[in-house]
Amino acid sequence: MESKYIQLYNRLLEQIENKELQEGDKLPSEKELMEKYNMSRDTVRKALNMLVQDGHIEKAKGKVATVASRNQFNFPISAIKSFKELHVGVENSTYVENLEIVKGEKEIIKKLGISKDEEYFKLIRIRKIEGERIIIDKDYIPRKYVANIPLKAAQDSLYEYLENDLGMKISYCTKEITVHKVTDEDRELLDMKDFDMVVVVKSFTYLEGGHLFQYTEARHRPDKFKFIDYAYREKKR
Repeated sequence: MESKYIQLYNRLLEQIENKELQEGDKLPSEKELMEKYNMSRDTVRKALNMLVQDGHIEKAKGKVATVASRNQFNFPISAIKSFKELHVGVENSTYVENLEIVKGEKEIIKKLGISKDEEYFKLIRIRKIEGERIIIDKDYIPRKYVANIPLKAAQDSLYEYLENDLGMKISYCTKEITVHKVTDEDRELLDMKDFDMVVVVKSFTYLEGGHLFQYTEARHRPDKFKFIDYAYREKKR
């Protein structure tokens, strides 16, 4: 059975997707949601925080949450989510530009911590949102962890395949965010318009046990994303 906060998350998301709640509309207050669904404040806040993380609503401390604008999409820095999971309810698609088994690229084997003779997958995907090509995802995965990547899985959700079909347990990742000048490849593969910079997110993703199994370089057109995180201040004792 789904947790109560997941149930509330799904109910509110359904209202947003069905346009019962539209861009800029205010959601009921925490107190109203608690009374309507007979839930605790902590449960309501968990559901609202998930909606914020996934880019569906915006919420400032002490303010009532509102349905988020779709001109920009929230990119949760502290969460490990697939492209498919991040963009529920938004028109999106993935095109596989390249999927091959390679070895010996000095920069990549250094990042993956493997030997020059070890094979790894090189997967390049173009992400479209609302008809525009705005992300290039480059994934590198050693074959000692994943023997095969079906094209269908690469087009749909790689993480669903790894977790559900292969039973892999993805644990945590570290991320590095920088801004770079646009390359010729960026201009060829993305709808860059007049932008001359891209936001590059490099991720190192680990399995349970601390094994690095994936290095990703994601190149984002800068106008479509807000990179968000939650920070908490610890009181000094």
